[in-house]
Order: sequence, then structure tokens, then C-alpha cells
Amino acid sequence: MHLAIIGDNRPRLYWTMAAVQGLGGVPVPLYQDAVAEEMVYVLNDADVQFALVEDQEQVDKMLEIRERCPRLLHIVYDDPRGLRHYTQEFLHSYDEIQALGRAHHDAHPDFFPSAVAEAQPDDVAVMIYTSGTTGKPKGVCLTHDALIAAARGGVQFDRLTPDEDVLSYLPMAWIGDHLFSYCEALVAGFTINCPESGDTVMTDLREIGPTFYFAPPRVFENLLTQVTIRMEDAGALKRLAFRYFMNVARRCGAEILDGKGGVSLADRVLYGLGKILIYGPLRNVLGMSRIRVAYTAGAAIGPDLFRFYRSIGINMKQLYGATETCAYVCLQPDGVIKLDSVGKPAPGVEVKIADSGEVLVRSPAMLKEYYKRPDATAESIDGEGYFHTGDAGIFDPDGHLKIIDRAKDVGQLAN
Repeated sequence: MHLAIIGDNRPRLYWTMAAVQGLGGVPVPLYQDAVAEEMVYVLNDADVQFALVEDQEQVDKMLEIRERCPRLLHIVYDDPRGLRHYTQEFLHSYDEIQALGRAHHDAHPDFFPSAVAEAQPDDVAVMIYTSGTTGKPKGVCLTHDALIAAARGGVQFDRLTPDEDVLSYLPMAWIGDHLFSYCEALVAGFTINCPESGDTVMTDLREIGPTFYFAPPRVFENLLTQVTIRMEDAGALKRLAFRYFMNVARRCGAEILDGKGGVSLADRVLYGLGKILIYGPLRNVLGMSRIRVAYTAGAAIGPDLFRFYRSIGINMKQLYGATETCAYVCLQPDGVIKLDSVGKPAPGVEVKIADSGEVLVRSPAMLKEYYKRPDATAESIDGEGYFHTGDAGIFDPDGHLKIIDRAKDVGQLAN
């Protein structure tokens, strides 16, 4: 049974994902901002029979395309606002389905535990579709074993505990959210916090004060832009103090964060004063006062932006991964951060560079297959079990991986 999940990050959408997996089904999260036309291909390709959607907007999309998705039998909605006069028999509220489930449990109390017991580690746990930038999107089938391996590796690597708080606001259809919010929360037992809406993410970020944070570079760029604009509107004295202490931070902040020597006593004193006057209040405004680990991935991040966050005391790190590797390939170890690398191979991951310069990956956290695409599966995983990422990279003398570009866009000289 395949069930599409479409909507913003919501507790009941995450609960449904866990319930479907427990029953042996496969959740297929879709991007909530996709137009109806874009959803038709995925719903049909993934053989989706049921859809759980957040609200009226998503229900309307499903109704618009339902006739073109013959396998789609039932649509369940979470938020009932605006749906009072929708009378289609195949349309159900979350509360209605929950009541049916409770009644079934009362009559068959062993049903759910039995279903969970039948699950195998190699069963597909989720199907996440690629972006489709090089053709039609492909359904990446990831197993329970692969996702747990990636989650356990990440939790151990960054010493995550049940006391962590995460703000889950990135699309549920993205592998980054699935690993760093959902899967790692299941392994570590920490709290997933969902924002009230897409418009209140910044306010919610400050209210929640996450300890573990994940965002693509554009989010960090936007935050820095907001800070810069606010400082331009500040008084002359505040602007002077900000510029002075940011110069101090750029000079020694990252080195102090990494615990490196070589920073003078005068700079340490100035940095301590800057933490009281500038860096601490700035982290508070950004909602990052409690962050122990912040990751960025999904695109290249400029070294100046990366260094800015580390210089004000935020342990920001880069990672490297792909949907097909559960977003788990390379991580940056604390204390040895390099601005131009994506870190070292994560625990349990083998990375090598092919003669062509392409990055090859082998680990327990890899896709089982592309759904209904044995040709694409055979093309991406070689006879030795290495996944071909399509990225070109090199290792530096310290074993840190640097991603250069897409492999097809990189040429080599004869020498």
C-alpha cells in the first residue's frame, strides 16, 4: 500500500508516516507547494492508492487531478476548515479515520503489533522522489535498515541526546527533513517541533530555541540579510560597536569555537566582551542561542557566510549526501572544520574517487532500488556496490572531501 503525504510539517502527518510504515505500507511524501499538474506523474508512477493531505488547498489539487490518477482511491484531510460542504464519498477527515482505527483496534487488539512484527529490515520504508533535473523524477526506495543506519551514524557522530529540540520546517518530501528530523528523532528520542505556518518560522525559531538545526544555505543567507538590514537602521553607536566586534569575531571567533591555540589573550578578552554585547544578543535574535550543532547542505555555501556563523559561536557544519544515500555520506567533525570541504566520510561509509573524478559511495545507508526502474538502478550502482553520485570531487591531504562540480561538467587535462 502506497500513501502520498502532502502538506506542511504537521504532527499528524508525521504520525501517519509512522503508522503506515508500521503496517508495512510505504509513505510517499510530495512537495506541498507543487501545482496539481506536477503531482500527477508522481501519484501514478508510485501507484499511490491513498493520499493524506493537510488542508483545503491540497484537497482541491487532488480533486482536480483525481480522474487522471485511477489508482487513487481515498483522500484524507487533516485540517477541516473550508471542507464542510465537500461530500465526495472518497473524501475523509483525519478524525473519521482515527475513529475507525480505534474501533478496529478494540475488535482486533493484536492487529497492529502483528503487522509491525512482520516487517523486515530490508522492506522499503519510504519512497522519495528525485528532483527530475536530468529527466523524469525517479522514486528512490529506501529501506528501514538504510535509514536506521544513517540515523544511528548521525546521532552517534554528533552525540545527539533525547534532550535535543529540532524545528522541522523543511519539506517532508526532502530527504534532509526525513533523516535529520524524523529518523534521527526516532533513534535519539528528541523532540520534533513543527512551526505554526511557513510565515511564522522565524518567530517559532526564536520561541523554540532548537539545539540541533538544519537548513540549506539560502536560509542562512536570508537570516544574515535580515541582520544586515536591521543594523543599517540602527544608531551610529550600535553600528560602530557591531562592526568593531564583528572584525574581532572574523579574526578569531572560529578558532575559539574549535578550541584552537594561537589566539592572543587580548583577542580572547575582546571576544568575550563581544559575546556579551553583540554575539549573544545576535544569536538570540536569530533563534540560535541554544544551538549545539547546525548543518547546512543541498547547495554550495560561500566561505564568508560559513565563517560568519562560526565566528559568532554557532557550531555550523557542512555535510554531503544524496537522496539515494539517505543524505549520509560525509560529515564535518567538531574542531577540524574546513570552509572548502564537506568533511570526512561518515561512520560506516566508504568513499572513493573514480578515474573519471566521480565520487563513488558504498555504505549500509543506500537505496534499495529506483521504483520500477531496474535500468536506472543498474546504471547508478556498479558491480562492487558503489553508488555513482554524478559529482566530481577530490580528497585533500587530511582526508576531507571537496566537491568540485557535476562530473559531466568537469574536464581533465592530458597531464
